[in-house]
Amino acid sequence: MTLPDWYSNGWLKEHRSSQQEIKGLLEKVDRDISESAKEVITLDWRLAIAYNACLGCATIALRASGYRMPGGSGQHHRTIQSLRFTFDPGSELIISLGAINKKRGVVNYDAVGTITLTELTEARNLADELRELLMVWLTEKHPELL
Repeated sequence: MTLPDWYSNGWLKEHRSSQQEIKGLLEKVDRDISESAKEVITLDWRLAIAYNACLGCATIALRASGYRMPGGSGQHHRTIQSLRFTFDPGSELIISLGAINKKRGVVNYDAVGTITLTELTEARNLADELRELLMVWLTEKHPELL
C-alpha cells in the first residue's frame, strides 16, 4: 500500500500544506515534548502528552506529503500507521507507538495511575526520536516547508 492507495480507499484527503502550518504544528510538538517533562503533572497525563507529540510528528509528515486524515474512528491508528509511507522510522518504533496509544486510551477512558515512570520515559524518548527523524526528512524531502 501507499498513501495514494489510502487516498483511493477514502482513508485520506488531499491537503496542501504551507510553511506557516508546519511551523505551527512543530510548535505544538515542541510544546507537548516540553509539557510531558513537567513533574507536577501526573505520569498518566504526561504519557498522553508525549503521545500527542508523537501523533503530531506523524500528522506533520502526512500533511507535508500532501494529505490529511479525515476525522472519525481509527484516526490516531491510521495517522501512526501512515509513518510507514512518509519518513518510515521502522516497524519497531511504529509498534511501540501503537502500544503507547493503547496505554493512552486506558488513561483517557478507563483507569487512573496506570502509567509507570519507565513507560513515560519510553514515550518521551519516542517523541524526541520521531521529532529528530521528522526534521531530517523534512529538510531532505520538503525544505520548502521549513
